[in-house]
Amino acid sequence: MRALVVGAGIGGLAAAGALAQNGWETTVLEQAPAPRTTGYMIDFFGPGFAAAESLGAIAHLQRHGEMYSRARYVDQTGRTRAKFAMESFLNAAHGKFFSILRPDIETGLREWVGDSVGIVQGARVVSVDPGRCPGTDGPGVPARAVVADGRDFEADLLIGADGIHSTVRGAMPAIPGTRVLRHLGLHVFGYVFYDPELAANLGREVVLSDSLVRQATLYALSDGRVTFFGVVECHDPDPAPDTREELFTKFRGLGSDVDRALDQRPAEIFEDVVAQAVVPAWSAGRCVLLGDAAFAVSLLAGQGASLAIAGAKVLADALGSGNDIPAALAGYEASWRPLVEQQQEAGRRNARFFVPSGRRALLLRRWSLHLMNLAPVNAVIARRVFGASVVGKGHPGP
Repeated sequence: MRALVVGAGIGGLAAAGALAQNGWETTVLEQAPAPRTTGYMIDFFGPGFAAAESLGAIAHLQRHGEMYSRARYVDQTGRTRAKFAMESFLNAAHGKFFSILRPDIETGLREWVGDSVGIVQGARVVSVDPGRCPGTDGPGVPARAVVADGRDFEADLLIGADGIHSTVRGAMPAIPGTRVLRHLGLHVFGYVFYDPELAANLGREVVLSDSLVRQATLYALSDGRVTFFGVVECHDPDPAPDTREELFTKFRGLGSDVDRALDQRPAEIFEDVVAQAVVPAWSAGRCVLLGDAAFAVSLLAGQGASLAIAGAKVLADALGSGNDIPAALAGYEASWRPLVEQQQEAGRRNARFFVPSGRRALLLRRWSLHLMNLAPVNAVIARRVFGASVVGKGHPGP
């Protein structure tokens, strides 16, 4: 059986590798000319950790991971307003927790898949035909994808893992275009820069701004680099370039370390709206959606990468060797959608936890963070903020 995966991101690579383990001949089409290097720091835990263990990929991810001792919220003068030990998250996740840059997850997954799948870089998909499985409507028709340079790919199964702005999703029947996106009123920026002095000052602490309507976060990496992640209130789902620059300047004044990070912004950065994908059906014909294309939970939900990897395993397990594709795709959605919807609800709560809009919400966040340091209540707070899947043992499969 042949599978075609559109998108060499986290979900796409995980699905390709999992299908290859089941004996599928798998090709991944990626529009970027080379592996991406821009991104932001992710805390990796939950069902994706369990899935990566089962797939044999976890060691490749942990090799690129970081561990931090605590998180500290500071005001513009550097005064600590709240802090909590990262041990709280380790306890809530049963020790299965680490931090990792988003592009490093993709690097680890590429190391894991090795030569078992073919990855075609610089292949921008311009049209998709979801094909048809054999049945009462007639014989089966392969799924097809055509890329910008005219190359045509056919497969028994096409997986759209091309992100929240998915081209594949837009080509599927009965999906109402951009109306599937639920905008959460925020915009994000992320990048990495080299500053050994700042990295040494930060140490193993995650430093976050204790601020209204925007938040800046700094992580030091082990090699002298620092990663900046900024979230700012923005109610325009597609801001113009000038507006985006104006949004970026709102991080000024959150502290000397943040200003120092802003001064070192590289030419290429990650930036996007904070939104969720609410898709009425994840499959049509021989085509199925995965990861953010199907169920983006938002960048602030804390589980996007985890759900992409776990969802890829659920899909691959349902497909097996590919004997009954329609039943497999229906089973994948039926088993995975409830957990995704729970996590999306947690992500909507999370948005205002990260970016409080008023003084009362800011004080409530400080109080919640103080409680995270108390062993009897940290799991309860983790459930409330990140969803029940965080503190459980992870989703074992379909």
